Amino acid sequence: MKEEITEQVVEEICEHDIMEIFEELSFREKWRRVARGLKMPPHTGEYKWAKLQVTRLWSPVAGVVVPTVVLLLLTFWVASGGVLPDKFIVKLKDPPKKPQELKNTDKPVDDTMEQETDLPVGEQVEVYTEADEQDIMQSETEPSTFRDFSPEPAPFDSVADVRSPVFTRGIFSSRNPGGRSGASSRYGAPSGAEGAVMRALRWLKKNQNEDGSWNACKPAMTGLGLLTFLAHGETPVSDEFGLTVEYAIKWLVDNQEASGRFAGRDNHDYSQPIAAYALAEAYGMTRVPMVKEAAEKAVDVIIKGQNPGGGFNYNLVPGGTPTRDDTSYMGWCAQALKAAYMAGLSCDGLDDAMQKAVAGFRKNYAGTYDKGGFGYTSRSSSHGLTSVGALAMQLLGQGNGREVKSAMSAMENAGFWGKGSYSKLYYSYYLTQAKFHEGNDTWKRWNKIFSRPLIDHQVIEQAAIEGPDGKMKDIGHWAPGREVSGHTDGEGKVMNTCLSALQLQVYYRYLPTFQEPAAVPIANIAEHGNDGVDIVVNDGA
Repeated sequence: MKEEITEQVVEEICEHDIMEIFEELSFREKWRRVARGLKMPPHTGEYKWAKLQVTRLWSPVAGVVVPTVVLLLLTFWVASGGVLPDKFIVKLKDPPKKPQELKNTDKPVDDTMEQETDLPVGEQVEVYTEADEQDIMQSETEPSTFRDFSPEPAPFDSVADVRSPVFTRGIFSSRNPGGRSGASSRYGAPSGAEGAVMRALRWLKKNQNEDGSWNACKPAMTGLGLLTFLAHGETPVSDEFGLTVEYAIKWLVDNQEASGRFAGRDNHDYSQPIAAYALAEAYGMTRVPMVKEAAEKAVDVIIKGQNPGGGFNYNLVPGGTPTRDDTSYMGWCAQALKAAYMAGLSCDGLDDAMQKAVAGFRKNYAGTYDKGGFGYTSRSSSHGLTSVGALAMQLLGQGNGREVKSAMSAMENAGFWGKGSYSKLYYSYYLTQAKFHEGNDTWKRWNKIFSRPLIDHQVIEQAAIEGPDGKMKDIGHWAPGREVSGHTDGEGKVMNTCLSALQLQVYYRYLPTFQEPAAVPIANIAEHGNDGVDIVVNDGA
């Protein structure tokens, strides 16, 4: 039935003015109309208009209300004890850097060479005189004023956790926490070795001067102390030892003279090669430009102070009549040159200096095919410094040469220092490294001889320093079994502790230098490290 349009309907239509919805309304009147419209039937204009107003206002309301609610919730959570994370895992990578090639000067190895001997090299000759031992410990220098030190990001392999030491590439890669553990297991570190090293590092930290140095001959002792921390992979960003390392680096940099030498050096200037060695390693592990400059200046003094025949003498004054080539002093120079090479320092004449150094050590070598050694300042095959010459020649790429092979044979039955003098501890510092690089049964036998007694000789002080976890930790140091003049006080303990700890770090401090049956070129070791070439002595070593 068709609905009739009555007069009443017409009146209702006329009374409704559509323009009412566009009127200027107050806020209160507008929301009254919205409330009224939402109650109308859905098909009516009043309902549709009210719904439109609600939709238009939802977005700005949500933009204010939602953030406000979230902020209030966060404020309440923090106030009730919540803590936001302050450490994040990051990973940085750098392209590998290939160092410059080093010419090979290896001599052929005689396959008929005997490997066994009864010569007890370690019991025969002291390293140097007591007066010489005292010289290195006597000098003092005033505390320096530190410059601001902000390590720049280096081309690190990775940083597994901001609490962890900086991870490094190539020759230093085995110093990473994982590398230390793997290498220690692979090369036979005894139980307790890592604990002894940590006690030594904490002892050094506790006994570091406020200016960042260690007594008594500050450049030499600070260099040794820094080397001991670097050997464990510690850098300025390390959690427990970061400030210790930073202050040590700063002291060396701030106390370097314009000439490249160091204030407070000892009378024979052992300080120069030791400090240069430490700065070169520090740059290799941090890539801080300030450290690079200081390291290059220090190494340049060594290069310019080399004798014409390739050796080195006290104070790095070349020449003289007759020329004096001191094997003990040359050992530190060789280590510094090798560290500079591995760190990629830009030192004019570095390659030539390393080649000439090989000739310098050969000048002090004497022996036959089955046994031989290195003398103090002349040819000798029975001097305690045979271990110094052997390690230096290995580092200079001559590990398969006649001199090293016969020297290792001569030292086969050498004993550990035990209750001996300081000189024998100095001797064992080199011997442990030389036997590690020789590897195979030579290393296995020596590892059983030296490691456990060295750990047992540590003097332990219980609960002497607070650790990063807030708990008190033990510390430990070493001193010679027989008291030696000039090395019985706290200053002598620094040197003894560094030399001892560095021996217990031999498992991971450097990768073994050689790969059986052929020698691995120095450049390959620097380039690959753990990144593609597995440089081993022996799988069972």
